[in-house]
Amino acid sequence: MLELAHLVAHHARFRPDHPAVVFENDRLTWRQFHARVARVANVLRGLGIGAGDKVATVMTNCRELLEVYWAVPSIGAVLVPLSPLLMPAGLVGLARDAGVKCIVSQRSLVPVLQAMRDELGERILLVDGAEPGYGDYAALAAQAAETFAPARVAADHLFNIMYTSGTTGLPKGIMHSHFTRAMYALWLGAAWRMTPESRALHTGALVFNGAFITMMASFYLGGTFVLARQFDAEGMIAAIERERITHIMVVPSQIIALFNARGYDPARLASLEMILSLGAPLLAEYKERLNRELPDRFYELYGLTEGFVTVLDRTDAVRKAGSVGCPPQFAEMRIVGEDGKDCPPRAIGEIVGRSPILMAGYHNRPDLTAQAVRDGWLYSGDMGYVDEEGYLYLVDRKKDMIDSGGVKVYPKDVEEIAAQHPDVREVAVFGVPHEKWGETPLAAVILREGAQTSAEALRDWINARVAARYQRVSEVVIMPDFPRSAAGKTLKREMREPYWAGKARRI
Repeated sequence: MLELAHLVAHHARFRPDHPAVVFENDRLTWRQFHARVARVANVLRGLGIGAGDKVATVMTNCRELLEVYWAVPSIGAVLVPLSPLLMPAGLVGLARDAGVKCIVSQRSLVPVLQAMRDELGERILLVDGAEPGYGDYAALAAQAAETFAPARVAADHLFNIMYTSGTTGLPKGIMHSHFTRAMYALWLGAAWRMTPESRALHTGALVFNGAFITMMASFYLGGTFVLARQFDAEGMIAAIERERITHIMVVPSQIIALFNARGYDPARLASLEMILSLGAPLLAEYKERLNRELPDRFYELYGLTEGFVTVLDRTDAVRKAGSVGCPPQFAEMRIVGEDGKDCPPRAIGEIVGRSPILMAGYHNRPDLTAQAVRDGWLYSGDMGYVDEEGYLYLVDRKKDMIDSGGVKVYPKDVEEIAAQHPDVREVAVFGVPHEKWGETPLAAVILREGAQTSAEALRDWINARVAARYQRVSEVVIMPDFPRSAAGKTLKREMREPYWAGKARRI
């Protein structure tokens, strides 16, 4: 039986008084959380939502969002998390693409939701108060029963549709089945050495797939899932210390923010058993510092929402510091060259993999599914190589590679050099137009507090240390911060596009 809704009911029966969910001042046991999920499931059924229907969430992190995440699959419906940062046209487009029958949101987003009112009416529920013409989530849940019989679904029944951020065109709806999400729980929980006593903290936006990396394992094992409203470095340190957190998952920019927080002290993070970095490669300087100041805790995950990952285990974090690990059990990986043949060790090619968490496909896009998944293998679009032991080393995204005079420049190689400068807090390298070479590297940097280095001095310092002439940066641009996604990832495309559109000074 793979109906994931049974997880909450199981723990409510066998671990009823164990803490399940913590969100700010709300501290819920498994019995209490199960009762809330049952009420919400009954509300959704009362609105006519049933098996196969799509239910979208459009809200920031809150306790109610977790309730909906588990209530929707419990009635056999399909979860469609949508970002609250979407513009009205984007929200309408994705909701219609998914065929959404109900939306759960919040009052601050009513202006964005207006375009869906005629279609959904009071099947738009607001979690934080009444509004004429919308459903009142709290009032309806208070009236609903706490008894509930979850729907029976097959292993291949859809659990969710996760939309990509749309960095290369329109967002694609990635479909995950109940089986796939069950494998997240079993497979990744084992990789993180999680137990029923683990306490996982999540500070990123729940709308993104990264949330499922630790959430599914925590809910499967009956541990405690601590949710923050948003990422704040000092708040995260305080929460780890206060809640005795054992497992955290962060993107590289958040690791850098932790190191630079006023309250940072490794002793305050002593309860941690795992610090997982994902979303982008973590530069060597920060890996070394983590392994030095918080030893035997660092993990790194390379992966795609479409369904393939490698894991650098904490036992290999020093020995294989430049690697992003190897595929877990039951997964396979290949490095494929431009000729379509598998590459030998140390030769760079496209990363191709298959695993138990492979997506069911892109919603309504069989053409894109066929491009991405061929003969059961997922083609990542990422470039890398393996060493003689089979450990993966990530080079860069195909789309991020810089073609300078016919020579491939990998931004990560230059970023590793720039990050060694004592005044550089964060760096992003990307290609900009060049009259002679076609494109050339540019380095955008964020300086450490109090640094006085000039852009020209930084450029000369970097160019004196890169391995080859073609890696030299044409310019350094000092920025107060980088544009980032709601998940905290650096958006290079937003920095790069003005140059190619002629809206920024050309090199």
